[in-house]
Amino acid sequence: MSKTILVLGGDGFCGWPTALRLSAEGHRVTIIDNLSRRRIDAELGAGSLTPITDMPTRLAAWQRVTGRHIDFLATDIAQDPEGLHAAIKAINPDTVVHFAEQRAAPYSMRDAAHKRYTVDNNIGATHNVLAALAAIKPDTHLVHLGTMGVYGYDGDGLELPEGYLDVTVKGPDDKAYARSILYPTQPGSIYHLTKSMDQLLFQFYARNDALPITDLHQGIVWGTQTADTRLDHALINRFDYDGDYGTVLNRFLMQAAVGHPLTVHGTGGQTRAFINIQDTVRCVSLAVANPPQRGERVKILNQVAETHRIADLAALVADVTGCEVALVDNPRKEAAENTLKVSNRSFRAMGLEPMLLREALLDETLEIVQRFKARANINAVPATALWTSENRPGIVPAKAAAA
Repeated sequence: MSKTILVLGGDGFCGWPTALRLSAEGHRVTIIDNLSRRRIDAELGAGSLTPITDMPTRLAAWQRVTGRHIDFLATDIAQDPEGLHAAIKAINPDTVVHFAEQRAAPYSMRDAAHKRYTVDNNIGATHNVLAALAAIKPDTHLVHLGTMGVYGYDGDGLELPEGYLDVTVKGPDDKAYARSILYPTQPGSIYHLTKSMDQLLFQFYARNDALPITDLHQGIVWGTQTADTRLDHALINRFDYDGDYGTVLNRFLMQAAVGHPLTVHGTGGQTRAFINIQDTVRCVSLAVANPPQRGERVKILNQVAETHRIADLAALVADVTGCEVALVDNPRKEAAENTLKVSNRSFRAMGLEPMLLREALLDETLEIVQRFKARANINAVPATALWTSENRPGIVPAKAAAA
């Protein structure tokens, strides 16, 4: 069934291919974005490795190759709640897909100003959306892209459930009371903290206003292209490789392409969850098609395909590319080693058969890196944002390391 869908943050790495997929499926799609990610490119001196076109060019190319139209509104939903309110009232969406948050943990930890920006932008955006939906159209399904990082990485070996933990509380009468609570959050950065705070906002609005909400706890995304972004050169997705926004696998591939050692933080014993960008798009589509009912609790789904130790991931890339691996001091405040087990039963029950690294491998991403590596600012590759003043990393500048 065709729906009217509002995609917030639809110019971004996950938002753009998702907007295209939803449009290709026959939905009426409008993108709202303030284009802040492009301004951050200029701030960091590290634009997308792939030459992404401006929004009018992107949308014109999509209409040319598919015959489908996507509308666009340039609005800052964190700073302009009235503009967001008016847009929701005019568009009357069946579904709002919310990607409109600053998504990089290192960027959120650069300094006090970046911490404030991340909190103001992310929490402001999320709450403005919820308040507007509650006031205008509370039957609209909100699909939010969260993160596996809300659970933390304490390495105790327990399988992380999908959002909720069933507990028993002993009452004053010695009777046992069953409760289902949010799994305790352990955010590892200001960015992850905002996603943890989002959860509480969702719980309140689902209970108080009966908003139907799906919160997707996503792993680290790898890959670049989807079937839709491959249709025309003007539709190509962005590729971030820098120390702030470059997800670890894409950053490794960029380093390998220019002959830079793969920089593994600490021992590389950190275990993380991963998912391919094509499966991100599939999962959001499945979530849109399977909304909770009004009055139900927030539906929390773990959007992951597999887990890997960072050291093992580096070894995989090194094996494919012949590049060396270099251990550097960890700029983050985190456990040196952890295990990670994650439930993804819900999406598998919906029919998702995720792409795995060793199956899909890295051919297309490697090809993209090789084709566009001349566009890279190699000095932006190392991670330089520090979690505390105590962990000053001994990271060798990129030019010196490559020499």
